[in-house]
Amino acid sequence: MASWKCGNCGYMLEADTPPEKCPSCKEKCEFLDNTCYTPDCEIEGIDKRI
Repeated sequence: MASWKCGNCGYMLEADTPPEKCPSCKEKCEFLDNTCYTPDCEIEGIDKRI
C-alpha cells in the first residue's frame, strides 16, 4: 500500500490509490506519493522530504 500526501493541506493517508477529494480539507487536491523507496527512510515507510 502506498503513502499519499495532500499537496494542499499536507494530510497523509495510506491507500492503493489517492482519493479524488482530500478527507481533511475537502478540496480536490493533487496527492503526492511519499512512499519510501530508499534505505534511509525504510523504517518509517514515508519520505519526509516530500
